[in-house]
Amino acid sequence: MKEMILLAPTSGEVVALAKTGDRVFASGAMGEGFGLVPSESRVLAPVTGKVTLVAETKHAIGITTKTGLEVLVHMGIDTVDLAGRPFNVTVKVGDEVTAGTKMAQMDLAAIEQAGRQTTLLVLVTNAAAKLAGIDVQQGTVKAGEKVATGFLKDSQAAATGAKLSDSDLAKLIIKQVGGPDNIKNVIHCITRLRFYLKDWHRANSEVLKHTRRILEVRYDKAQGQYQVVIGTDVAGVFDAIMAQLGNLTQGAEEPAVKSKGITAAFGNLIGFITGAMSPVIGVIAASGIIKGLLALLSLPQLGTLILPTSRFYLTVSAIADSAFFFLPILVGFAAAKRLNGDPIVAAVIGGVLTYPQLITWGKSYTTMFSIAGFKFQYLNYTYSIFPMILAAWLAKKVSDRLKQWLPSYLQMIFNPLLTVLVVSAITLVVTGPIIQGFANGIANLINWLVGVSGWAGGLVIGGFYQVLVIFGLHWGVVPLVAQQIAGSGQSSLNAIISSTMVAQGAAVLAVAIKSHRADTKELGFAAAISAFCGVTEPAIYGVNLRFRKVFISGLVGSAAGGLITGLMHGSMYGFTGSLIGFSSFFNPKNPAQLTSFYAFLLSSLVTIIISFTLTYLWGYHDQMKPGEPVLKKARPGQA
Repeated sequence: MKEMILLAPTSGEVVALAKTGDRVFASGAMGEGFGLVPSESRVLAPVTGKVTLVAETKHAIGITTKTGLEVLVHMGIDTVDLAGRPFNVTVKVGDEVTAGTKMAQMDLAAIEQAGRQTTLLVLVTNAAAKLAGIDVQQGTVKAGEKVATGFLKDSQAAATGAKLSDSDLAKLIIKQVGGPDNIKNVIHCITRLRFYLKDWHRANSEVLKHTRRILEVRYDKAQGQYQVVIGTDVAGVFDAIMAQLGNLTQGAEEPAVKSKGITAAFGNLIGFITGAMSPVIGVIAASGIIKGLLALLSLPQLGTLILPTSRFYLTVSAIADSAFFFLPILVGFAAAKRLNGDPIVAAVIGGVLTYPQLITWGKSYTTMFSIAGFKFQYLNYTYSIFPMILAAWLAKKVSDRLKQWLPSYLQMIFNPLLTVLVVSAITLVVTGPIIQGFANGIANLINWLVGVSGWAGGLVIGGFYQVLVIFGLHWGVVPLVAQQIAGSGQSSLNAIISSTMVAQGAAVLAVAIKSHRADTKELGFAAAISAFCGVTEPAIYGVNLRFRKVFISGLVGSAAGGLITGLMHGSMYGFTGSLIGFSSFFNPKNPAQLTSFYAFLLSSLVTIIISFTLTYLWGYHDQMKPGEPVLKKARPGQA
């Protein structure tokens, strides 16, 4: 990837465009670049090229480089009405200039006496088409010193205005996080890359923030992660990064972060749980959609297109149910990878919990044995989550101890043998019954509270759930929703959460439709589709939180949607939320009962109308200055 250096046109203090005090320039509407508060009067060419513009009022000079960059040097802010009096321009259109040569002289005192700012602005006005990103070094500089580096797109991408390919974006990201030698490890979740760097200060956040396809970057000190938010197409970029960093082990355990205190311990626990759950979410969400579609097709109101007793129905139902039925195996495998344990051993332990004979005994609470009159019973662990998560952690600990105790020639057979026996026994006899009972109790309590509270619970949860998303706290709720559906077959809480996803999607859709900026429209439409498919991060972190009123508009809409869902006592029978999860509002056990589906339709309609209208009329316009992003305290494995 080629680079273009931009020099300081004069001595002074380099500032970001957002700090220049001009709304148009600060918004990026005129292009990418930097501001410079001058301490001397001469103005040098920041690049080599041909002069293509000299304003009649002499306050602006345009240069086009051989690579096609259009660079504008704007002398002062709001100086056009000074009619050129403070400026002495020594070049004319058609002149070839070399970077660092003098082009003009500014009368700083005259500009200040006229009540204008002397700040120079250096802008790449065709940055969207030509640049993949730009790196600006703020601070004191001398005239002619390097200030910024522009990273040029390849010729094909520049000609079409296309985004960087996964491979090119991966190359840029690797370089801007400090190069391959600065990367200890990298993992990804649904929307972001999570780097473990040797020195995160070497990462160039400014370049990454201004790179197309990158929504935001942040350093999470608590987890030691440098995070690059890409969106739902993060997997392709991650694969390209792994292909270029062949010496890293994909999926390896992230380096341990030394965190102390109750808050850190709780955060690490949530991180472990969500790290085990996030790889499974897509599968169980898809399963919920299939189950909902089967319920829809078996509706008597539609003529019972598929009989619930038919072989086709039962076969497809089995396909959908398998992800839930064998959930301990899937969760165990994912949790073991998260811990850098043995995924196969964990999957075998999950297989023990879902073994047919043990399931049969578990459904009838058959006694294993009794001690002093206290009966230890088998339980049914299909559809369970938490017992297997603890089992995966125990398996890792037992296996590590056995690696220390057993001779090397006994490791291959006796390490997995003893690990499976010990952990399976502990889970079946002790930890499984305790955790399963506790988890089911919490899930049932939440269902009961939401059901009893009705409109109040819907209003509060609908209005504030996406605020939890900002701080990563919603990932403590997601496993509980899964446990609710696994245990009781439904979740009234998830029905309310679903409307919050629709709301943020409708808000960002309004931005996409109203905006005249190509990048904002592209990001807005993509983020809206993602939110309507149940993933709100691209909408929240890419647009809505950058323009606070947009996010607030979404909250107002989701509060209304939650209120309606609560009033109608709507519930969900699958994991998938937002518009794509419509089929999850059909009750597979009673397809003719459509109360929840009607609640979904009405709440979604009201949510979309309120969020979209409020954003369009109040929440956004192109002259708004994006604020600094408020990003959640993310946890490993988090979506």
